[in-house]
Amino acid sequence: MIGRLHHVVIDCPDPAGLARFYSELLGLPVTYESDDWVVIAPSDTNSGLAFQLAPDHQRPQWPDRERPQQFHLDVMVDDIETAEPLVLALGAKRLSEHVFEDPAGHPFCIIPRPGWAAPVNPA
Repeated sequence: MIGRLHHVVIDCPDPAGLARFYSELLGLPVTYESDDWVVIAPSDTNSGLAFQLAPDHQRPQWPDRERPQQFHLDVMVDDIETAEPLVLALGAKRLSEHVFEDPAGHPFCIIPRPGWAAPVNPA
């Protein structure tokens, strides 16, 4: 091993707003915040998602080869039908079946939890 992943960094026009969206979606707290950089992670000693100010950010258009998705996240959920309205209530926009865009236009998918994974919301 040469290194270990620190953060996945997502460029966006509003780091605090997008961090709040993903904080609610993934149940991760904000562990660091400045004017141009916000991190969500399990704790302030864990890697997570970082949101970096990009004033000239161009929204991806999915599916469009001229403005491709750039990256996407797969978010596992216990039940797709239960999760979809909750994701929409957070401010996501539905692009197609199980494909959404976050408030900055980045596509993400909700996927059913694989059998090998622990429940997302244990009873």
